[in-house]
Amino acid sequence: MTSDGIDATPRDGVGPHVRILLAEDERQLRGAIARGLREQSYAVDEVEDCNEALYHAALAGYDAIILDVLMPGGDGMEVCRILRSRGYQVPILMLTARDSLEDKISGLDAGADDYLTKPFEFGELLARLRALLRRRGEVLPAMLTVGDLIVDTSRHTARRGPRAISLTAKEFAFLEYLARHSGRIVSRAELSTHVWDDNHNPFSNLIDVYASRLRRKINAPREVPLLSTVRGAGHMLAAPQLTADTHAQHMDATLASSAKRTTGSRKR
Repeated sequence: MTSDGIDATPRDGVGPHVRILLAEDERQLRGAIARGLREQSYAVDEVEDCNEALYHAALAGYDAIILDVLMPGGDGMEVCRILRSRGYQVPILMLTARDSLEDKISGLDAGADDYLTKPFEFGELLARLRALLRRRGEVLPAMLTVGDLIVDTSRHTARRGPRAISLTAKEFAFLEYLARHSGRIVSRAELSTHVWDDNHNPFSNLIDVYASRLRRKINAPREVPLLSTVRGAGHMLAAPQLTADTHAQHMDATLASSAKRTTGSRKR
C-alpha cells in the first residue's frame, strides 16, 4: 500500500523509545505517515514548515528527523545544512518529489543520511528509518525477557509464561521501554520524553494511569509481581531476585505443604 493508504501491520523491531520529528507540509501525507509511525509505537512530533523544524530540533532530543525538501519558510536542504552546522548528528531522512541524480546528491551533500522520493511505500520508509537508527551503533534485540515475561518487539506481543497479554499500542510502547531498561527505576520525565510526543501534558496523571493498567495486566493474581511503582521516583520492571533467605523460605514452605498432604492422606 502506498504512503497515502498506509498498511501499518506491526513489523518494526526498533522500539518505542524512539522519538521522530516529522517535517512535511502536505497535511494528508503528514497525517498518514504520523499515524503509521505511531501505530508502530514511535513517538512523533509533526511540523509543517522549516522554521518550526529548526525550532523543534533545537528543543527536543530526537532520534531521527524525516524532512521534506519543499516546505514553506525555506528549503529542507537548508534546514539540514543548518542542523549539521550546529553539530546535530541525528539521522535525517529526506522526502521529496525530486528524483534526479543531481537532487539526490545535493540532499546527501547537505547532510542528509538518506533520500526517499515520492510516491513511496510506507514499508520502505520504515525499513530506511530502521536502517538509519541502527547506524547509531545501538543494535536492539527483538525479543526482551524479564523473568517469565517475554516482549516480542517484532510482532508487538507480550506473554507471561503461557498467558498472552492483550495491549494497546501505547501500553506496548510503555512496556517495551520499561523492558529495555529493566532493573532500574524509569522516571516519569523519561517516559514522557521517549514514549509520548509533544501533545502529552507532563503535568497530567496519564503516565500513572497507564502504569496502573499495565500492572493489572502484567501482575496477574498468583504471579510474582514484575512491575512496580516507586513513589516519587518512577516505575520499574524487574525480575524477582531469589536470595539465599528467600530460597530457604520457599523450600521450607514446599516441605511443609508436602508434609501436610502426606499426613492428610494417612488419615484418610
